[in-house]
Amino acid sequence: MKKLTYQLWLIGAMIFGSMATTVPTQAQIAGDGTLPNPTQVQTPDSRNFTITGGSHRGANLFHSFGEFSVPQGGSARFNNNATVGNIIGRVTGDSISNIEGAIAANGSANLFLINPNGIIFGSNASLQIGGSFIAGTADSLIFQDGTQFSATNPQTSPLLTISVPVGLQFGQNPGAIRNYSQFSRFFPESGKDGVAGLEVKPSKTLALVGEQVFQEGGRLYAPAGRIELGSIAGASLVSLSSNEKGFALGYEKTNNFQDIRLSQAASIDATGNSSSGDIFYTANRLLLLTVHQYQVRI
Repeated sequence: MKKLTYQLWLIGAMIFGSMATTVPTQAQIAGDGTLPNPTQVQTPDSRNFTITGGSHRGANLFHSFGEFSVPQGGSARFNNNATVGNIIGRVTGDSISNIEGAIAANGSANLFLINPNGIIFGSNASLQIGGSFIAGTADSLIFQDGTQFSATNPQTSPLLTISVPVGLQFGQNPGAIRNYSQFSRFFPESGKDGVAGLEVKPSKTLALVGEQVFQEGGRLYAPAGRIELGSIAGASLVSLSSNEKGFALGYEKTNNFQDIRLSQAASIDATGNSSSGDIFYTANRLLLLTVHQYQVRI
């Protein structure tokens, strides 16, 4: 196990070859009908999706999808109310989530997304949420009262809880997470357009955890916040604990780790206007692929 907080500029110095990726051509979002109050999905054009319904328990809003992918330039908007603190989504089908557009939510809700098959953030992927974002290829999200919200056993009782999420339970063969996001936006501080990639609001957490994590030219930006990358082997448990910057991930009950790979000038940035953030990686190896400049800033 390796865990380190970075504050440096890295020049790629290890060449391990390139990796080809097949990106699914079909993108769709569909509820699976497994919740007491099922997830509802509306779309006017098969590109932009509004997600309503779902089951409320305290500050938690649960959603369950048969598949969850966002088309190129499209969007998936969770139309939650302002009382929601955590939006918790699972994918129970057998397809990878391919995100080629925006994932959005109302207010300051945190967003948890689990898909055991894998998650790909394409070049146009972006986040428009007010809280932290935790994406993982876990089988289930574990809560403080012992409840598991499972993507592989969706009918497990009890289904839902008012408790807080405290862990990600991974199955025997969890999928990988790949980030290609080069999403651009206007930066008021500089008065210029720039590449943000996957971005959360200041002092929030952006976490990606899977069997392997690939930063293939993708950008991660959490200004004065916390970025967590974790690459774990199967049957692992990753803990979640809340802090002033969102969430901290723990690997006390994880014995085996896989690799995190940065390539094609990948960028990980947690700098803020007046304070710095934190960047953590937990993996067997951090591999810098091809000769490029990698930006890791806090």
